[in-house]
Amino acid sequence: MFKKSTIGLLIACVCLLVAVSIGAVGCGSGNKVDASKSVYKIGAVLSLTGPAAPLGTSEQKALTMFQDELNSGAGVDGHKVEFVIVDDQSVPEQAKAAITKLINQEGVSAVIGTSSTGATLAMVPVAQQNKIPMICCAAGTAITDPVKSYVFRTPPTDRMAITKVLEYLKNKLKVSKIAILHDSNAFGTGGADELAARAPKYGIQIVANESYGSTDTDMTPQLTKIKVTPAQALVVWGTNPGPASIAKNMQQLSITIPYIGSHGIANQKFIELAGPAANGVVLPAGRMLIPASIPANSEWRKLVDTFYTNFKAKYQSNPDTFAGHGYDAGLLITDAMKTAGTDKTKLQEAIQSTNGVVGIDGVFTYSPSNHDGLTTSDLIMIKIQNGTWTEEK
Repeated sequence: MFKKSTIGLLIACVCLLVAVSIGAVGCGSGNKVDASKSVYKIGAVLSLTGPAAPLGTSEQKALTMFQDELNSGAGVDGHKVEFVIVDDQSVPEQAKAAITKLINQEGVSAVIGTSSTGATLAMVPVAQQNKIPMICCAAGTAITDPVKSYVFRTPPTDRMAITKVLEYLKNKLKVSKIAILHDSNAFGTGGADELAARAPKYGIQIVANESYGSTDTDMTPQLTKIKVTPAQALVVWGTNPGPASIAKNMQQLSITIPYIGSHGIANQKFIELAGPAANGVVLPAGRMLIPASIPANSEWRKLVDTFYTNFKAKYQSNPDTFAGHGYDAGLLITDAMKTAGTDKTKLQEAIQSTNGVVGIDGVFTYSPSNHDGLTTSDLIMIKIQNGTWTEEK
C-alpha cells in the first residue's frame, strides 16, 4: 500500500500532467482568434471610385487579403482585426469626412489612407488633431515633410522617385533639356515643382511645363506645344487615366522623345489603358513589381513571393505597387499593436519605433525625424516592353 505522502505525490504528478495537457491545448488555441477578446478596429479611407480608383481598389484587395490571413490565425494576440473601409470617391472633402466618421462613430484605433496625395493632405489635420496614428498610401512629399507626429507612409516619396528619374535622365539618357506634363492635382503639381526645383542640380533645363486636368482624356494641345520645343525627353507626372492618354496622344502626334512616367502609373491599368503605346515607357517603381530584383533568399523576397502567390490565388491577377502599399500599411499597424494594443499614444510611439520590419515595398524603419520608412534604394527604373515590366539597368 502507498503511504499518504506517496499518494499525495502521485496526485500532484497527475495534476501537473493535466495542467501541461491543458496548457498544450491552450497553445494550440493561441493560433486562433479568441472570441472573448475585443476586436481591433482599424479604419481605412481608400479611393474605390473616381480617378484614383485604380490605386484604391488594389489597396482594398490587399487589405482584405491581409485581414483574412490574420483572422485565420490568431489575429493580433488573439484579437480579431477588422479593417473598416470607406470610399472617399477620390475627393479630398470626402476623405476628410470619412476619417472624421471613422474616429467619432466607428471608434477605430488607427487609420490607413488614403490613395491620392490631395485627399491624404485633407486627412492629415484630422489625424493630428485627434492624435490618432495614420499610415498613408500616397506619395506626395508634403504629406510627411515636415514630419507630422501621427502621420506615416508606406510608398516611396515623390522626392525619392524624382531622384531616380533625374539620375536616369542624366546618366542613362544623357539629356540636358526636358519637358514636364503633369496632372493639375496635388500629386502632379507637387511632382512638377520638385522636378523643376531639382533638375538644375543635375544640369537639366526645363524647356516646357504644361498641366492637364485629372479627368482630361486628350492632351493633344499641351503635347503640340511641347513638340516644337528642344525637349529631349518628356516627364509625365500623374496617375491614371491621364498618363495613358498622353502615351497614345504622343503616338498620334509622332512624338518620339522618351516618355518617363511617375511611380503613379506602376500598375497594370496603365498598360491596359495605353495599349501598345505603353511600350517603351520608363518609370520609377518599387522592387516588388519585379520580384527578381529583390535579393534571393532574403526575408523581403520570401514575403513578396508569398504575397504574389496568395494574391494571385485569391484574385486571379498579379498584385501591383498599390496593393503593396495597402498591405504594408496594415502590416505596420498590426505589428505595432502587438506591443501597444489600441492605446493611440502608445501605438504612435510603437509605429515611430519601427525598425527593420520587412514589408512588401521594402524594409521599414521610422524615427521621430523620419516618417517615410523607405529609401531611394528601394526603387528601381522599369521599362514596359511587350506589355510587361522589365528592369531598366
